[in-house]
Amino acid sequence: MPKIELKNVYKIFGEDPQSVLPLVQNGATKEEILEETDHTVGLDNVSISVEEGETFVCMGLSGSGKSTLIRHINRLIDPTEGEVLVDGVNVLEFNESELLELRRHKMSMVFQSFGLFPHKTVIQNVAYGLEVQDKPLEERTRISEEQIKAVGLNGFEHQYPSELSGGMQQRVGLARALATNPGILLMDEAFSALDPLIRNDMQEQLVELQSKLHKTIVFITHDLDESLKLGDHIGILNGGRLVQVGKPEEIIMNPADDYVAAFVKDVNRAKVMRAKTIMLSAEQNPLNGKKSAETLKVNENSFVEEFLPIVLEQHSLVEVIDKQGNTMGFITEKEIAKSLSKS
Repeated sequence: MPKIELKNVYKIFGEDPQSVLPLVQNGATKEEILEETDHTVGLDNVSISVEEGETFVCMGLSGSGKSTLIRHINRLIDPTEGEVLVDGVNVLEFNESELLELRRHKMSMVFQSFGLFPHKTVIQNVAYGLEVQDKPLEERTRISEEQIKAVGLNGFEHQYPSELSGGMQQRVGLARALATNPGILLMDEAFSALDPLIRNDMQEQLVELQSKLHKTIVFITHDLDESLKLGDHIGILNGGRLVQVGKPEEIIMNPADDYVAAFVKDVNRAKVMRAKTIMLSAEQNPLNGKKSAETLKVNENSFVEEFLPIVLEQHSLVEVIDKQGNTMGFITEKEIAKSLSKS
């Protein structure tokens, strides 16, 4: 069972969305709806499925519907039509107390604007969700200190947000979201307000934390490089419509339309393509079962850019192995050249 599902979700903003819904369902575009009815299409028949423990990145240009989508998951926004399921249960049927329970215990949200309380210290901000859950002070303090350490802010527990840099403030926001140990983490343009170097650092930190915690993350961004770095799967929105969903390498290699192709045309494919994606099967070993002295062993999830320089310099044959060290397949310079070609 998927952890999160949106099924045929429509969201129309305006005075009478139900009257406009049939027009959208019959194929009218976002621009046509706005011109003819003065209503705005937020989402147009969007369906996604997010598995437990994966990072699903939703991206698109401004106004594409990204933030509208993520706000349906915790019901900050209700759809005009469609279903929103968490753990197989339609959250649109929740009453107020059930919805409060969902937000307090099952999911947390990290915003672009940090959303910290200026009058609370770092540790007080991190402990806020635990306080709402009525956890004892001793437990709140212990968990908060653990999360502050996890995001690299130990020593800053008693500082106020105004005394921290933007990157440090966002770390506090992330620690606060993780403190309640939610199964689902919703991140809406969480790193967009940060300087490039700090943003890259936060991305690395999230990847590292996710490798240990295995949360179900829905991450919203307009940045393709960020999508490719963080996402197990990527969904691309255009005008409220979901135009493509796939793994990063699938998006790069097979863009669904011109809109997606424009996004990915300048991507360095070596940063995206993984060894397991381009390898020949073990049966297709070009050395016919004989190991070469120049064979380079790499993990199945290694990116091409990690071993490309060695292959080009030594003309090595790449042996792809799994976590147990078993041979999965092989890569020659020919497969690498083919994967990096944009023709």
